[in-house]
Amino acid sequence: MDESEELVNRFGEHRQHLRAVAYRMLGSPSEADDAVQEAWLRLSRSDVRGVDDLRGWLTTVVARISLDALRSRRHRREEPLGPHLPEPVVARDDGTDPESEALLADSVGLALLVVLDELAPPERLAFVLHDVFAVPFDEIAPIVERSPAAARQLASRARRRVRGAPVPAADRAGQRRVVSAFLAASRDGDFDALLAVLDPTVVLRADREVPPGAPREVRGARAVAARALDFSGPARTARPVLVNGSAGAVLGPHGRPFAVMGFTVTEEDRIAEIDVVADPARVRRLDLPGVDGHRD
Repeated sequence: MDESEELVNRFGEHRQHLRAVAYRMLGSPSEADDAVQEAWLRLSRSDVRGVDDLRGWLTTVVARISLDALRSRRHRREEPLGPHLPEPVVARDDGTDPESEALLADSVGLALLVVLDELAPPERLAFVLHDVFAVPFDEIAPIVERSPAAARQLASRARRRVRGAPVPAADRAGQRRVVSAFLAASRDGDFDALLAVLDPTVVLRADREVPPGAPREVRGARAVAARALDFSGPARTARPVLVNGSAGAVLGPHGRPFAVMGFTVTEEDRIAEIDVVADPARVRRLDLPGVDGHRD
C-alpha cells in the first residue's frame, strides 16, 4: 500500500465521525458533506506524518470549516425572515436500509438542532465539540480565538439554552402511534382528537408559508390543531419515515413529495414540536428513501 492509499484509508476511518460533527454544526447533510470533502482536500495537501492523533486533527479542521460556514451564512443573511429549520436526515422506518441506518447515526433530534441554530457560531462550536464530542476546552480555545476559560463560558451559555429543547421519547413505536393519531385526526378533521395528542405548549414551524399567507410559526395546542386541519387533504398522502431518528412523515402523491414533517413526541405521548420542510428546493435536495422518484 503506497502513502496516498494509506491516507485515503485513514481518512475513511474517521469520515462518519467528521460528518456527525459537521451536521451538528451546520444542520444540513449536504453542507456537512461539503465540509468533510473540504477537510479531505486540506488533509491531502498537508504533511501529517508527525500527527499522532489524526482524528483530533481532522475534527479541528472540520470545526474550523463549519465555523467559517456559519459566520458566512449569518453575514449573507441568506435565511428568510422567520424561523430557520435545519435540513433533516430522512430514512426508512423499517430498519431494512443499511445506508439509512448509517445516516441516522449522524443525525440529531430536530428540536435540538433548532435550538443550536439560535446560538452564536462560537457558542455552537464550543457546545458541540465539548459536550457532544468531549473535545477539551484547551483545544477549542484556538478555534474560537478565545482563552480556555472563555471557551468554557461559551459552552455554558449554550448549555443553558439547550436544556430548554424538548427531549424525544425513547420508544419509537410509541412515537409512531402518536404521529399516526395526529395524521388520522387531521385527515378526519377531528379537532378534539388533535388536541388530545398535542402538548399545550406545542410549536409548529414551517420553512415556507403553507398554505400561502399562513404564519410560519404557530404556538399552542388550539392554534396548532387549527393549522393541522389545513393539512387534512395532504395528510391522506402521508407515508411514514424516520426524520432524524424520530417518527415522521413525507407528504405528497407518489413520486411528487412536497413536504417532510418531523415530530418531537415526549415521554408523555404528546407532540411538543412539529417541523415542516416544504420549500420545493429543499425538498428536492433531501434524500427520501422509499419514495417514488427518490432513492430506493
